[in-house]
Amino acid sequence: MIVVENLHKEFVRLGKPAFGLKSGLGARLGSGLGLGLGKRTKQVVKAVDGVSFTAKDGAILGLLGANGAGKTTTLRMVAALLHADQGSITIDGSRVLSGQLSTQAKVGILSDARGLYPRLTTRENIAYYGQLHGMDKATIARRTDQLMHWLGLRDIMERRTDGFSQGERMKVALARALIHDPQNIILDEPTNGLDVVATRALREFLRWLRSPQGGSKCIIFSTHIMQEVERLCDDVVVVARGRTVAQGTVNELLQQAGVADFEDAFVKLGFLKPEEFMPMPMHPAPTTGAFE
Repeated sequence: MIVVENLHKEFVRLGKPAFGLKSGLGARLGSGLGLGLGKRTKQVVKAVDGVSFTAKDGAILGLLGANGAGKTTTLRMVAALLHADQGSITIDGSRVLSGQLSTQAKVGILSDARGLYPRLTTRENIAYYGQLHGMDKATIARRTDQLMHWLGLRDIMERRTDGFSQGERMKVALARALIHDPQNIILDEPTNGLDVVATRALREFLRWLRSPQGGSKCIIFSTHIMQEVERLCDDVVVVARGRTVAQGTVNELLQQAGVADFEDAFVKLGFLKPEEFMPMPMHPAPTTGAFE
């Protein structure tokens, strides 16, 4: 189980140099030469501004939000890769601290980057991560064989990962994340770039991991794709502008928004101001002879 309470995280972004002189040399440099003189402006960005949720064992929690809503930053803090400015995170009762190995060992992470070592084979990529988790060779071999069977990796086990398709890379990265059999699994937009067949296979595997036969795993599934949430997630947390704005089951969110379509519910709940959602303008069809 993963419990996140009132997370906050700020970043400082440096802007372009600011020129204080409005006349003379300062003005001429600032307006014409662009030599980079002067102090760079600083802007405080609140990436996460109050995110809370509970991900239960034997369930899939959908973390839903538009790009830039704060999903990835939140998950990086859960994975102990970033330090939270405020709030708390516990994984199976243990407090998460940045860089703390005891909680990192409880989690398997599939990030959007999915960087594989291209000169290593599938088997070598998976085994390397097992070694990083302190597993012995026999356990790594047994676990690798299990993942090969569950994920359909047999045909690519001895191939270098350089040149793999997006679906093949996803499977190898997922096997790598699960080599140490973690109880908690974090997936950051795992279906990006996948075709329909690969997406369906991933969905079925996650359902199996959620089941008692698969270990009743606690799974956090970050996405901005409504269909994936509807078909896969037991609970949903909607994040907007870095904070939790709605949570519940799909049906509960539909009732809360007062609509029948889940995409409409997300737009209504996930955008704090009406002007934040700007539909594409509809251009009238050209009249006869417009291209003549």
